[in-house]
Amino acid sequence: MGAARAQLLVVGHDEKRGYDASGKMIELGPGKDSVSIIDIRNRVEPHIIGTLPIKNSIHGPPTNLAITPDDRLVLVANSVDSVAAGNGWKDVPDNEVFLIDPAANPPKLVGTVTVGRQPSGMAIDRGGNLALIADRADDAVSVLSVNGKAKSATLVATVPLAIANADPTAVAITPDGKRALVTLTRANQVALLSIAGGKVTDTGYAMTTGIFPYNVQITPDGKLGLVNNQGSGASDGQADTVSVIDLQPNPPRVIDQIMVGDGPEGLAISPVGGYAASLLLNGTGSPKSAFYHHDHSIVALLRIEGKKVRKVGETAVSGSAEGIAFSPDGRFLYVGSYSNGTIAIFKLQGAKLLPVGSLKLPGHPASLRGITP
Repeated sequence: MGAARAQLLVVGHDEKRGYDASGKMIELGPGKDSVSIIDIRNRVEPHIIGTLPIKNSIHGPPTNLAITPDDRLVLVANSVDSVAAGNGWKDVPDNEVFLIDPAANPPKLVGTVTVGRQPSGMAIDRGGNLALIADRADDAVSVLSVNGKAKSATLVATVPLAIANADPTAVAITPDGKRALVTLTRANQVALLSIAGGKVTDTGYAMTTGIFPYNVQITPDGKLGLVNNQGSGASDGQADTVSVIDLQPNPPRVIDQIMVGDGPEGLAISPVGGYAASLLLNGTGSPKSAFYHHDHSIVALLRIEGKKVRKVGETAVSGSAEGIAFSPDGRFLYVGSYSNGTIAIFKLQGAKLLPVGSLKLPGHPASLRGITP
């Protein structure tokens, strides 16, 4: 099953930000962002098939882009723009989703869709027909009808969320396409959406997860949801958790909290099940004077057995890393190092991640996606 699924990665580069001498992130101004399409059929020696000058932002979880399961269409949401403010720059919400044809030679931009303000985390259903986008500045979810064969996507609805000022950041769709989970970051909850006949509604039911839930994914069997809880909203030297949601009861509920480490941001679940990976900021990107500063991020590897999730290992990744994705067969893991401008490649062997290669990128990867369960 895995071999027939998407064999591409999409990477969004944000070039509007850099670091000063103290290690603090600073604004540099717009105009140099890009998106790369990467062929991973050779797992340890992937290659870039095209890079397009498209806006992308590090604001929000590193899930603002997605590929349809048939590899026909790539969607990229740009959450914020940088505009001049005095002698510097400031961020303002954007509302654009860019459509890319990855099969063109080279890949090309084929359209733009206007959605809600500050579109962030995105999910495409297993059939490749429906996309959901968390609109942070509107407290809503945009619903797109997607047609990979026609290289098109259309906004068909905007779903307001029942909890106001909740800051929806990320979204995941169950494999059967009937429900979705949305992280309500400021409310410390995850909302449950219902999907029927292409219509999406907020059920009004939300689960308390952990502090600052920022990313969410669902296992390929549809039994569990995993949620990265960032705590302070950034890396701060404190231990943070991954919440485990049991999706089988009615209603679903949080059944466990897994301690993973400081600042979980990127989150990926193997498309074939069994493992998940939570990517920890680990103090990277913070001033060098901070007591929690480190020069490397950490991948916390999680083993999933039935409804039991446990942390089985840690692997260091050089620099500040955020985006993460499994290969379709679940045997390899790709981690984007923002500060280094590279993708680190790991092989999952037993319950360990072994480094097997790296890929130099034409920019700084703020987001990264492959196939999702």
